[in-house]
Amino acid sequence: MPDAIHLKTPLKDSDIAGLKIGDRVLIHGIIYTARDAAHKRLVELIDQGKELPFDIRGQIIYYVGPSPARPGRPIGSCGPTTSSRMDVYTPKLLARGLKATIGKGHRSEVVIEAMKQHKAVYFAATGGAAALLARTVRKADIIAYQDLGAEAVMRLEVKDFPAVVANDIYGNDLFKEGIVKYQRG
Repeated sequence: MPDAIHLKTPLKDSDIAGLKIGDRVLIHGIIYTARDAAHKRLVELIDQGKELPFDIRGQIIYYVGPSPARPGRPIGSCGPTTSSRMDVYTPKLLARGLKATIGKGHRSEVVIEAMKQHKAVYFAATGGAAALLARTVRKADIIAYQDLGAEAVMRLEVKDFPAVVANDIYGNDLFKEGIVKYQRG
């Protein structure tokens, strides 16, 4: 991806402070997967004052439920799922130090405000490119909630995972600004 910003996990405030909506990024390092059911369990742990199954500080959660891996591959197709389904849980995870999420579609105003407050970003991944995104995964291990099947929390080692900054730490929203930019009057 030409002119992409290379990011290595875990992320620090300084890594994301210069990101603006529309910036293309390539992510290297560890990202975690979680969908609806896993998010519910993670937030229940937070509400009970218990430890999470991984250190969330500086991390990225990818909203995905990958398909089974083909022989010789670490993961099957792994395209993003709709992010708004996680909006009810996201602010509590951001307050715990989560620095970024990856998915598709817009985020609620509550999540955008929480991203501003906790200096976090939202990356959009291309829906429909699940097989291509899977090629960036070097290793995949289930670390929590194996009973959830494809929705278990996984630790993915990725190289050059492509995404676009959809919401930055300043409250800017690519989805809203894109509509305004291309609206015909």
